[in-house]
Amino acid sequence: MTVPAVHAAIVGIAGPVLAAEEAALFRAFPPAGVILFSRNIQDPVQLTELIASLRLVLGADADLMVDQEGGRVARLKPPHWRAHKPAAALGRLFATDPAAAIRAAWLTGALIGCECRAAGFTIAAAPVLDISVPGTHDVIGDRAFAGHPVAVARLGRAVANGLLAAGVLPVAKHAPGHGRAQVDSHLLLPKLTETDLSADIRAFALNADLPWMMTAHIVYEAFDPYLPATLSATVIETVIRGRIGFEGVLVTDDLAMKALSGVPTDLAIQALAAGCDVALYCSGDFATNEALLRAVPPLTPGAEQRLQAGRLAASNRRQTLRPEQLAAERERLLR
Repeated sequence: MTVPAVHAAIVGIAGPVLAAEEAALFRAFPPAGVILFSRNIQDPVQLTELIASLRLVLGADADLMVDQEGGRVARLKPPHWRAHKPAAALGRLFATDPAAAIRAAWLTGALIGCECRAAGFTIAAAPVLDISVPGTHDVIGDRAFAGHPVAVARLGRAVANGLLAAGVLPVAKHAPGHGRAQVDSHLLLPKLTETDLSADIRAFALNADLPWMMTAHIVYEAFDPYLPATLSATVIETVIRGRIGFEGVLVTDDLAMKALSGVPTDLAIQALAAGCDVALYCSGDFATNEALLRAVPPLTPGAEQRLQAGRLAASNRRQTLRPEQLAAERERLLR
């Protein structure tokens, strides 16, 4: 029997259980993975059952992603999971005690990673490497570590290293930088007219060896005056793969966001043609998932290699961790 090719997309599902029609779709047109949101997560028992059903359908190699930065972007929440302070809290500590902040950042990544891994996730969509810029929209806000790219890079690296120590893949976002946006890309398309984006780019360049990065739905007029980074071969080739030097898995930000206009299926095909490895569509709408998975091509050989390299990195970097000890140490540092 022929095994269906894995399609270059990660998609959401509708609710807290895997519907029969979703399972049938994933068997016929396997996605590279599934991303879960608050609508899919009720408590540890329910989540364990859901992930078991996903794993049964998707197989051992598919990735399961969760958006888990800490702060206000968290899908695993109290009372069942720990609360984690936003990135800006680590940045404030870095300003007075860099060594303590780096350690606290690693501990945060490790704790998030332990919870994600225990639940069955393989990818956590963190850290945010966008710089904090005064006077911009707060869609990034306290999700940014700091305003200086080196501080952002060092703290982001520490969080990523903590996630990897737990055996979970980090995703650096949102390349080549969302910090200057004046509008929320969930609702509108930001357009940046700045010609000098070297500070934004530097935070990503200093983390170019991370296994995954996520694109920004932003028009950078200095690079491409027409297309947002997610859809721009120019930005992906010359900035993300070029100036940043990123060679890992490049995933789009959510194609359901209103910054992008058009049919999600068309956007996915355009993003993949521009150089993204994986299209991300999060809404969980079944009809759109079906159209998208039928339309998008299989993973390219290069994307397959990058996915496998990431999985190997997570496996090789995994350590034996004791979450309660890590949490107590972090509490002392972030008091």
